[in-house]
Amino acid sequence: MAAAIIALIWFGMLIGVSFLATPVKFVVQDLSLATALQVGQATFGLFTKVEWGLAAALVAASAFGGRTRPLVLALALFLVISVIAQAAWLLPALDVRVAAIVAGETPSPSAHHAIYAGLEAAKALMLAVLAFLALRRQRHSGSTDHATHTT
Repeated sequence: MAAAIIALIWFGMLIGVSFLATPVKFVVQDLSLATALQVGQATFGLFTKVEWGLAAALVAASAFGGRTRPLVLALALFLVISVIAQAAWLLPALDVRVAAIVAGETPSPSAHHAIYAGLEAAKALMLAVLAFLALRRQRHSGSTDHATHTT
C-alpha cells in the first residue's frame, strides 16, 4: 500500500509541475521568455530533489513492502533511472540552453527538451501503472486474508 501512496503523490506532483504549471507560464504575455525559463529552471531543479526522495521511498516500499511483484519493482527502478538521467544529463544540458537564452543568444536546436518531456510523460504513465498494480495487489491480498480468517 505504501508504494501506491508514494506513486500517487509523485504522480500528482508530476502532473502539477510538468503538465500544468510549466506550460501555463509560457502563455502569460507579461512574462518574458528569459524569466519563464529561469522560473522553470528553479522549479525543475527543486522538483528533481523532491523526486530523489520520492524515488528512494518508492524503491524501498516496493522492495521491502512484503511480497513485491517483479513488475512493480521494475517500474520503480525505471523511475529511478529516469530521475538520474534527467538530473545528471538533461537538466545540465537544458541549464546551458537557458543561460544562453538569458544572455541573448540563440542556441542551436537540441532534442534535450523533447527527451525530457518524453521522460516526464513516461514517468507519469509508469507511476499510474505502478499505483494501479500496488493497489490491485493490496485489494487481492486483503480479500484473501479476509477469506482465510472467516473459514
